[in-house]
Amino acid sequence: MSTQLPALVAGLVDDAAVFPPGSASLPDAVAAHRRHRAAWYADLVGPLLLPASTVTAGELDGLVDPAEEFAIGLIGDTGIDRLPFALSFLPPLRVTVRQIEAPVAKRGEDPQPGLAELVRLADRLDGVAVSAEIPLTFGLMGALDALAEARGRGLPVAAKFRTGGLAAELFPTPVELAAVICACRDRDLPFKLTAGLHHAVRQADPETGITHHGFANVLAATLAAAEGAGADAVAELLTVRDERPLVQQLDGRHELARPLWVGFGSCSIVEPLTDLIRLGLVNGGCQA
Repeated sequence: MSTQLPALVAGLVDDAAVFPPGSASLPDAVAAHRRHRAAWYADLVGPLLLPASTVTAGELDGLVDPAEEFAIGLIGDTGIDRLPFALSFLPPLRVTVRQIEAPVAKRGEDPQPGLAELVRLADRLDGVAVSAEIPLTFGLMGALDALAEARGRGLPVAAKFRTGGLAAELFPTPVELAAVICACRDRDLPFKLTAGLHHAVRQADPETGITHHGFANVLAATLAAAEGAGADAVAELLTVRDERPLVQQLDGRHELARPLWVGFGSCSIVEPLTDLIRLGLVNGGCQA
């Protein structure tokens, strides 16, 4: 049975079990997602994220009972123009698409054409949240302006940024990440993050030597930004490798609704949950 978790972390972690590095099989991911949704920490967990290619290949057939309520987030790995095709496969399965996320450009490309196409799709859908993954390169601020304009017209759109991957250049610096957090704050624009957020506190991966952002760092930095902190102060919180100042920054704010940051996908739910319990942001005794 689900027990209400602090508002600050509600829906923070989407279930990205089928994506690397976890790469769970779809049957295993669906079964595990059911367990997460029935667990005491269910309020922490967002929808199961699935590539559009998985849906169009019919891989969900037989895995979801038409009588159950099953929510997914659709990741546009087949291109924005193919997303309607993927959506057409879902009604017979009684699967609810809670959110759609898709990259609008590759690094160095103009994001505006892809962004315009994704906004048109959002305009045709009935209140489904849509996140546009924007590279932290050419055209970024103009793309955020366009998203803010669409949101001002009532469309449930948000930005999405990549915070990791298989190459070091896919990890933005604290200064770069702070800049986009503050840019979203200035535009009253929600954002999501993807990749690289495997632990609560910033640390170097022992195998690759690449330093990963911590999701508790991002949480503290986003709270500071929402309260008016400048980019330098936000970047400083993103560089912290000691959990104590982060816990201090979050102290007394557990029941506040999380501002700006919609959340992030993780191939493991247990790992971020364990870190949240260790930091005192989630009461592990809730299961009693």
